[in-house]
Amino acid sequence: MSNMRPVQIRLHSRYEGEDVLQEMQGEAVLKGSVLYVRYEEPQAGPEGGVTRTTLKLGGQSIKIIRHGEVESEQTFELNRKLPGFYRSPYMSFALSTHTQELELSIQGLSARAAWSYDFYRFDEESGHFAISLHIQEEPIS
Repeated sequence: MSNMRPVQIRLHSRYEGEDVLQEMQGEAVLKGSVLYVRYEEPQAGPEGGVTRTTLKLGGQSIKIIRHGEVESEQTFELNRKLPGFYRSPYMSFALSTHTQELELSIQGLSARAAWSYDFYRFDEESGHFAISLHIQEEPIS
């Protein structure tokens, strides 16, 4: 993707009472009304490899695509149960997400999103997640 600009990313997830906060640098581009954000995950994969994540935010949809040592795809749309997948060197499974709440606001290369969903692995509910995401365009120096 050309015309990528640097952004700061803050991702907060809550699962079964456990909070995880990740802050990382990435790059973003706006194509029409869809914001694409790419970053490298801060933690190494199970074998020490790299996983690159692309976020696609637009309309009332959020899609997370991971490539590298871990490969996965998840899509979130309000009140919809949508399929996805997860693959790593140690396991692979079909998943789906049923999104109960989703708020998304995009302004240029900055965005705020919050969503909560039930996570299904092989069609069995595996837990409830609540996510908040803040993307801030870096100032031009």
